[in-house]
Amino acid sequence: MKKPSTNMKDSKYLNRRHFLTKSALAGIGLGSISLSWAKNTNGSHKNYSPKSNQATIEKRKLGSLEVSAIGLGCMSMTSGSYNPPRTMKQMVPVIRGAVDLGVTFFDTAEVYGPFTDEEIVGEALKPVRNDIVIASKFGFSFENGQRAGRDARPESLRKAVEGMLKRLQTDRIDLLYLHRADSNVPIEEVAGTVKDLIKEGKARHFGLSEVSPETIRRAHKEQKVTALQSEYSLMERAMENQILDTCEELGIGFVPWGPVVRGFLGDKFNEYSRFRDDSRFASVPYFTPEAIEKHMEFLFLVREWAMKKDATPAQIALAWVLAQKPFIVPIPGTTKLHHMKENLGALNVSFTSDELKEFREVFSKIELVGMRTPESVLENA
Repeated sequence: MKKPSTNMKDSKYLNRRHFLTKSALAGIGLGSISLSWAKNTNGSHKNYSPKSNQATIEKRKLGSLEVSAIGLGCMSMTSGSYNPPRTMKQMVPVIRGAVDLGVTFFDTAEVYGPFTDEEIVGEALKPVRNDIVIASKFGFSFENGQRAGRDARPESLRKAVEGMLKRLQTDRIDLLYLHRADSNVPIEEVAGTVKDLIKEGKARHFGLSEVSPETIRRAHKEQKVTALQSEYSLMERAMENQILDTCEELGIGFVPWGPVVRGFLGDKFNEYSRFRDDSRFASVPYFTPEAIEKHMEFLFLVREWAMKKDATPAQIALAWVLAQKPFIVPIPGTTKLHHMKENLGALNVSFTSDELKEFREVFSKIELVGMRTPESVLENA
């Protein structure tokens, strides 16, 4: 990757590398947290206990499930999807640091790794298991340790959950998602199996990911759906076509992944960014060289709003998502604790209704490349 441009339009803003942490953390008491346990780098939970001055941050409801208003997406920690896989020794301190910062919502899946991500999350959160919410996902088959298609059959679902419980070192999954719909298994059958698992105490709540409004309704009739997880951000707004309205109507929480556009609105990339062919970024339609160059106009706009709000672009992206509906809980992913702190600073950024209208009027006129069409969300992904 080449260095970012140094012209004035690129440099006169507060980015995540140079932002003053005192303004990012003001109001939620994060700056005073002492993470002394971080010196324990052996990955063990034996010497870890939450800080007595653990931060308290805003909470939100996903259905009846209360969680921190911003969660931690753990996919990138070991999956190798968007960065080289990290080790347990590296990632356990990040997850525990998030706990001390007040985060109570942690998202993983059996396919991340596969399997190793759940092991890290389980090790990190075992000492505080009753104080936090763990979400994980099922729905794929595996061969030779690699994903090999979708599989949501009842027997496979039950087998997946048993593996999750072992890797997460727990007796229940707080929010059990179907990761992707399996066209060979009726959604009512999936929901019914999860319903039985809830009765057995192995799960507490049922979630869906990247499914259509029709599928949401059918599943909800069989077993109440607590949350839907799908991609949603300032730039990726296809979910505004019926999905958010369906969630609101049925009392379902919405959990956006990619709320910072896989790092783009966190100033991770610029018009000179290029990716290796084997990078996950290279396969993302809105990260082609042509798309990134066109999207810089969007990033410039977000930077301008960051200046207005004394915030970073990433915080503007998260604050905007939070401002859309009170039942939205974004789960930005990170492998760095200082980025987690920055993300939580979005809770201090607010928009008036007039500002939201003004912002949308401007960014809606910017041409975007490689985003989902509104019609695409009417089918299961």
